Amino acid sequence: MANASIDVIALHGALDAAREARELSWRQLAKLLDVSPSTMSRLANGKNPDVDAFAAMVRWLDVPAEKFMIDDAELERRTSEPPDLVAELAPLLRARPDLQPEDVEHLEQLIGSAVRRFNADRQAKAD
Repeated sequence: MANASIDVIALHGALDAAREARELSWRQLAKLLDVSPSTMSRLANGKNPDVDAFAAMVRWLDVPAEKFMIDDAELERRTSEPPDLVAELAPLLRARPDLQPEDVEHLEQLIGSAVRRFNADRQAKAD
């Protein structure tokens, strides 16, 4: 990836899901990560964390940093059109410790199927 950025939405979502699963507040999570609570607030507002904070976050999530990297063209596409629901939910599902990879895959398929059905119903009504 020549020009890449942090996928802040996915990172925040994964942290939020893991935080909730462990019954932590954002302040408690910030303390565990040794970052300021304002770093967590900036992340929630779509701002990139600094390199040290990013490293601490992916280490805590036990996920390779590359999972939260996005090329600039994809970032531009995401900001110009509504996000895909399954893609947006996938990091949250993967971050849940109570779900196995096959559970996540099954849920992604179910959600994707439902979204396609909703879109088809809307299109039929529009025609």
